Amino acid sequence: MSQQCIDPIVGKILAGWRYDISGLAPEMRGDYESHLAECEHCRSRQQIHRVIDVGLIALASISAGVFLLAFGVIWHLGPRHAFWLEIAALAGFALSALIWLGVAVATPAPVTVLDAAKEGARRVHDRLPEEIRQRLPEELRIKITGT
Repeated sequence: MSQQCIDPIVGKILAGWRYDISGLAPEMRGDYESHLAECEHCRSRQQIHRVIDVGLIALASISAGVFLLAFGVIWHLGPRHAFWLEIAALAGFALSALIWLGVAVATPAPVTVLDAAKEGARRVHDRLPEEIRQRLPEELRIKITGT
């Protein structure tokens, strides 16, 4: 059974933005945030888009690491035609880095990862004993808890 958007007009606007409202001013976000909170269809689409965005960044990072590893192995072993193999490995690294940068700039993936990291830090902070929480610098506590 296919889900339907509860407000197709707002749903089409969000779909056109790839369900990314992070660039909107806070005062303009309210209606879209409430729509995403109420509409299971749009919320699931937003989650799919964020998984794809973060997956692309992870894949480009792994690819860049593999190309750097290949360059190191070629440089260390020094096989015949090593120069061209090194150039190919560096070109692969450069392309992976360019793709990573493009995804990071064009999508809200870095914001999504940062939000997930902040949420994880909040959970860890909330589980710490009170005496340890009080020993944390106030600036850090404010960043973690938001208050």
